[in-house]
Amino acid sequence: MFLIVVIFVHGAGIRSISLQFSRSWARVTSSTAHWRLNLMLSVTIAALALLHFAETLIWAVPLYVRDIIPSMRDSYYYVLESYTTLGEGSVTLPDRWRLLGPIIAMSGLFTFGWTGSVLVSIMTDFGKFDRLQARRERVDGDEAP
Repeated sequence: MFLIVVIFVHGAGIRSISLQFSRSWARVTSSTAHWRLNLMLSVTIAALALLHFAETLIWAVPLYVRDIIPSMRDSYYYVLESYTTLGEGSVTLPDRWRLLGPIIAMSGLFTFGWTGSVLVSIMTDFGKFDRLQARRERVDGDEAP
């Protein structure tokens, strides 16, 4: 069930972040300061990272509340290990809960892949913009006396 919740939260979150980026990108012009573009990219990436941290809390809190892992710190560490597929295994679950690790890993793989596709799309926009700017600068340089 938590897998579905995490995927739903990721879908809603990534859609919101993507929409905000698109609205900001629509206001970009050839005169937009370079630092503003960098800030826009940084804020978007930070929002995506925060989304992943929120999703891992969705997994960690029930593990702690149900006393499957006795401390919140260890619960969150276990979830981060599984979610990122690090799999070090310094915190372990009781035998009857062992299947949770691979399920958490599956949610991480799926959501990281989804985030990666959004970042590719965003970087494609930046690449197109940079190439257009380079062409304009080249044309302006050719027209100079």
